[in-house]
Amino acid sequence: MKIIIVGNLGYIGPSVVNQLRKTYSDGELIGYDIGYFAHCLTNADYIPEVLLDQQIYGDIRTFPEKYLEGVDAIVDLAAISNDPMSFQFEEVTLDINYRAAVRLAKMAKDNGVKSFVYASSCSMYGLADDTERKEGDKLNPLTAYARSKVHAEEELEPLASDDFIITCHRFATACGWTNRLRLDLVLNDFVAGALVNKEISILSDGTPWRPMINTLDMARAIDWGVQRKKENGGKFLAVNTGSNQWNNQIKDLAEAIGSVIPGVKISVNPDAPPDKRSYRANFDLFKSLAPNHQPQEDLIKTVTDIKNNLVAVGFNDPNYRESQLIRLKVIDRLKSLGMLNNNLEWTY
Repeated sequence: MKIIIVGNLGYIGPSVVNQLRKTYSDGELIGYDIGYFAHCLTNADYIPEVLLDQQIYGDIRTFPEKYLEGVDAIVDLAAISNDPMSFQFEEVTLDINYRAAVRLAKMAKDNGVKSFVYASSCSMYGLADDTERKEGDKLNPLTAYARSKVHAEEELEPLASDDFIITCHRFATACGWTNRLRLDLVLNDFVAGALVNKEISILSDGTPWRPMINTLDMARAIDWGVQRKKENGGKFLAVNTGSNQWNNQIKDLAEAIGSVIPGVKISVNPDAPPDKRSYRANFDLFKSLAPNHQPQEDLIKTVTDIKNNLVAVGFNDPNYRESQLIRLKVIDRLKSLGMLNNNLEWTY
């Protein structure tokens, strides 16, 4: 098995690489990444990429067709990955998350690749009522990031065939520890705030719903997607990926953290305007199709892992939202150094 993981040098990549190496101990694993966040290592005993056979640095927008020779599967994790970044770089977000993904899938199909796994997102449901969103429900993308995922799915679907199986994982919101930690994700941010400031400030009234998934469980799902056959879900599959037990209101996340880190003050803003990103997702389809690759991590263990690893690295920065643990801050610094242009291309 020869697998290319595109976008492997981000937050989710270390978990995915580790999982695929466990499954394919003799496989050929290749990473391909532009490298914005390659240096953002956190509490790593070794570089995660030692588990790869090769690491290639490159931009998915100009992915060279030559690297597809003999490839069996592609995992596409490459993305401008959150709303602050996609707001500032809307056209780049569409280029990377949508247009480049479709271009790569077309090349992959032409070169005999059998499986294409795309990291999509439940954020495409946007603002919804309290009923759980299912795959066939109306989409309501509110941000450039969410729209990019909708557009990608729409154009990936007609590419699927008996010989080119496409799996789009509509992931719940990512969380948990990896060796390239991000603190610009709600649960990770709350744990950091609780640890260094003894406070979790919820900007809303705490009632918005948000499904969550640990990166380790994302990796298990991606592993399943690589192996999936058309008889199990069809030639093209867009599937909510997570578990019903991880549908949480924001205040529930804060309270769980408070049970792990004592003495934390939790505050809400009852006068805040409604959070437009509030939705629950139904994960029954994923459970029925992938019974052996279901999420195994739980909320308390995830919080504990983040806390313990932050303590291990001596994390004590009360202004962490201005640090290099925030993805937009990394991009802004690279731009200020003249390393990236406004299209987020390297200037060298």
